[in-house]
Amino acid sequence: MEKKLYSISAIYHTPNDIVHAAAAVKDAGYKKFDVHTPYPVHGLDDAMGLKETKLGFVTLAAGILGAVGMISFASWVAVVDYPQVIGGKPYWSWPAFVPVTYEIAVLLAVLGTVGGMIAFFFKFPNTSHPLHDTPYMKKVSADKFGVTIQVEDPNFDEKKVRELLISTGGEVEAIYYSDEFLNFKPNTFDPKFILLLVGIALATSAGGYLYWNKLLYLPPFDWMVEQPRFDVQSQTEYFEDGHTMRLPVAGTVARGFLPYPYKLGDKADSVGKYLVNPLLPTKATLDLGKKKFLTFCSPCHGNFGNGDSRLRGQFPNPPTLHSDKVRTWPDGAIFHTMTVGQNVMPSYQYQISREERWAIVNYIRTLQRAYNAKESDLQ
Repeated sequence: MEKKLYSISAIYHTPNDIVHAAAAVKDAGYKKFDVHTPYPVHGLDDAMGLKETKLGFVTLAAGILGAVGMISFASWVAVVDYPQVIGGKPYWSWPAFVPVTYEIAVLLAVLGTVGGMIAFFFKFPNTSHPLHDTPYMKKVSADKFGVTIQVEDPNFDEKKVRELLISTGGEVEAIYYSDEFLNFKPNTFDPKFILLLVGIALATSAGGYLYWNKLLYLPPFDWMVEQPRFDVQSQTEYFEDGHTMRLPVAGTVARGFLPYPYKLGDKADSVGKYLVNPLLPTKATLDLGKKKFLTFCSPCHGNFGNGDSRLRGQFPNPPTLHSDKVRTWPDGAIFHTMTVGQNVMPSYQYQISREERWAIVNYIRTLQRAYNAKESDLQ
């Protein structure tokens, strides 16, 4: 059976020989040729007259797609689907999106590059090639250098190609198409191949489940599960009262700290008259108060203190801060409520410092005055 010719190739023994041969093939006007070396040879690209690869455009497009897709998704979540004020920052806070956008852009660029190489350059799913398993390829992947000119080249003439390669000092040999390549038919959707993919997916899922949910709970991997610690609200025989959660030693005060003298249960009206706001309502104080109010208070009280919670019914809405009761309260009463809590509102003395709580009081007063402005305020 007559074989179909793929190319005429030549083997060379030194890097200089292959550079000169590549330049000679290019100068002869051939376009459909390739060079193979066991390691990168400097100057070979110029000798072959290679243009820049188009693969970079695939990488760029995939990276831009990943970046735009990720920042769009993050923006939709932060602004539309689940808006939350975090640390006093606006809903659309782009610095928070930068790390994940960068990572997804790099990930999509890599996957797009590999996918592009496989799909467009390697013509997946065809994994065969006429050069595979030939004596020529075995030599150039070890310690020889080779050039091959394909029959598809418009200027191909077997006699002239052989004479050219011999003149450059090459050991010429012919390469033919294999039966596997000629008889190849795409079988991506072959039932056996689909079943193989399904089997791999099931095996991977089962292995992951057993590893993460079973193996890691067995000795010696269970050290994160079986810890020498007390769980919250659990009992212990170590202490006489049986409580694992311990209170500070009675009568002790941290150095440099003056404890708050009032506690939950003390009426805000009674306590407030003994507490005086030490901060003046300067611009810096109001800016600090606004930042902390939007961070800690606005989820329940609303951005302007109207009691219009953003928690969508997940927590009872508090009363407005613009009622006559709250407007006539002394500053200390509001401070006391933030410090010890009231009804379902928890204490914020551990989340917000004393200075920040007084700044919030000043900002609440600003909101109240804005909502109940006098004619003199508008002049």
